[in-house]
Amino acid sequence: MGDVTDIRERGREETVVTTVPGAHAGRGRTVSLFWRIFSLNALGLVVAACLLLGPVTVSTPVLPAEALVVVGGLALLLVGNALVLRAGLTPLRRLAGAMAAADLLHPGARAEVAGPAEVADLIITYNTMLERLERERAAGAGLALSAQERERHRIARELHDEVGQTLTAVLLQLKRVADRTPEGLRAEVGQAQEATRAGLDEIRRIARRLRPGVLEELGLVSALRSLAGEFTTHGLTVRHHVPGDLPPLTEESELVLYRVAQEGLTNTARHSGADRAELRLRPVTGGVELLVRDNGAGLAAAREGAGIRGMRERALLVGADLHLGPGLETGTEVRLRVPATGTEGARR
Repeated sequence: MGDVTDIRERGREETVVTTVPGAHAGRGRTVSLFWRIFSLNALGLVVAACLLLGPVTVSTPVLPAEALVVVGGLALLLVGNALVLRAGLTPLRRLAGAMAAADLLHPGARAEVAGPAEVADLIITYNTMLERLERERAAGAGLALSAQERERHRIARELHDEVGQTLTAVLLQLKRVADRTPEGLRAEVGQAQEATRAGLDEIRRIARRLRPGVLEELGLVSALRSLAGEFTTHGLTVRHHVPGDLPPLTEESELVLYRVAQEGLTNTARHSGADRAELRLRPVTGGVELLVRDNGAGLAAAREGAGIRGMRERALLVGADLHLGPGLETGTEVRLRVPATGTEGARR
């Protein structure tokens, strides 16, 4: 299994600060918020001074016509200030909304660069920061998931080599004991044998789920077919359609496809209450698409748990698109579209 080395190296090497394309377009024609407000206030004061130095005077007591002129001028100045401030602060409100809705698990969303120079600079800085955070999160997630896979392999190996061998030895010992046990105790010894055999089978099943040996040995197609068979139990039937003519995929992409399929079927078996599920993998333009669909209760208003977040993290590592939503009629549908590579052949 690859250690997502390319992703980690890209996270270290990408130190150049990038900005949104076209972010600086037209900046030479952008007037700052300060000069907008200052110009409007200065214009109002200059007009007022000209009127006072000209034919217009203010009597004592103030005449109604004079009061109307002063109040009208003040109203115009206040309205102009309000319009300038609204135009300058509207991009800030949009930026606040974009910041509140930002989610690093759904990358690519950027705030629109608009408004006066100071506001545009702030939005550009925010977009640049968001891009850097997305790169750093992808690199960190790659390291974490790589470490997780290594730990899974270690635990699976210890379960298989140590716990599994110990239970096998116990099972053989029980068989020898059963051969010399009096007739009245053979039923109890037989029960102990069955319990030990069931425990050994469970240990092997857990080890297979932790470390997909069939993926490493036989390839993605066989691994997905085996996974569908593993989840086909009493009460749940998993149909699969996994053709063998797939475009070339990297080892990391194959592992992501397998883990997402595994997590999707796990959620179906544990939480959906479904009795039918479907696992499909098909070639599409530029890659492959994985579909896991069931007829269960659906997502409803349930919050995304660690399993779904893990699927999103894995999809980001290989540049894949993950979509979770309702099925055609009922249940839940998980779609993962993974880009192909032209440099490595996929294992069959």
